[in-house]
Amino acid sequence: MSEFLVFDHVTKRFGALTAVNDVSLTVNKGEFFSLLGPSGCGKTTLLRMLGGFERPDSGRIYLEGRDITDLPPNQRRIHTVFQNYALFPTMTVWDNIAFSLKLAKKPKVEIEERVDAILEMIQLSDQAWKYPSQLSGGQKQRVAIARALVDRPQVLLLDEPLAALDLKLRQHMLLELDTIHDQVGITFLYVTHDQGEAMSLSDRIAVINKGTVEQLDGPAKIYEAPASRFVASFIGDTNFFSGEIAAVEGDYCYLAVEGFPQIKAFNDKSLKVGQKVDLSVRPEKIRVTLAPPLPEKGASINVFPSTVKDIVYQGVYTKYWIESSGLRIAALKPHSRFLLDQEPITWNDDVFVWWHPDDGYMVEVQ
Repeated sequence: MSEFLVFDHVTKRFGALTAVNDVSLTVNKGEFFSLLGPSGCGKTTLLRMLGGFERPDSGRIYLEGRDITDLPPNQRRIHTVFQNYALFPTMTVWDNIAFSLKLAKKPKVEIEERVDAILEMIQLSDQAWKYPSQLSGGQKQRVAIARALVDRPQVLLLDEPLAALDLKLRQHMLLELDTIHDQVGITFLYVTHDQGEAMSLSDRIAVINKGTVEQLDGPAKIYEAPASRFVASFIGDTNFFSGEIAAVEGDYCYLAVEGFPQIKAFNDKSLKVGQKVDLSVRPEKIRVTLAPPLPEKGASINVFPSTVKDIVYQGVYTKYWIESSGLRIAALKPHSRFLLDQEPITWNDDVFVWWHPDDGYMVEVQ
């Protein structure tokens, strides 16, 4: 894929606040690309600069090799879908979608063909002559997306587009958005603070924190191999074990954590004895059993006697909070099948928590 959209060392300040700090990133043509981060991290500011609603204090923005940094919004083939839909309440669905084409004085036949085609794509042909007040939240969002796509922009910007929807509808719209993107093939730039949305939809994700890009990768890489402690904690749940390398043994090392037994971990970063590091272990990688596990052939595993302190049953899995040598550890146990005769783990049980050394990932090496 070609370099389609480029932010080149872009910085934006609002008084003493640096909202975006020297950000460089590239979005490929046709990609579903997400800007993910907490509120106030700078992701919407990046979107507004791309749309032409804010101008960077330094750096340039390029679209298909053309410098668009100083162009006004109406000279960029970039459209935005907002979370509040921004539909015209006195216009029908059909007229809302046709509005930009009429403004551009497109031929009547072309307008009719384009509007009818996109209504069919979003499966709202039978709602064409209704008004926004007569539609559900999901239908309004589909109309807003159709209106933004009907005159074929180069980039579609989506700023927290599902935030106003309830959980069930949001999950349904995730599938709708993915389908629409596949059908139109336009570059989507999606802004969200919801990790699940970004992980579900994106080809790649830029995780943003305090105006800078902490990591830019595919969803699996960001989850399994986070580049920093912030990324590991922001994307899903994790357990951190902080300490220093006590020994190195082939491809593995041993992490000394104060007050806790040594932890064996895969030494993917070629760490040396004495280096300080945080080890991230996801809750779903940790097993909780009443009896100690059988020894694994070929590699020892981390096994620690512990006590159950809290349990939350969540249908698909149960989440345990375990105390081990003064540390609190979160673990998830999936429910692949329900066995009534299986001895349950309950509060204050003495248990064993264990995981394979390959299941931890080193972050924040100092």
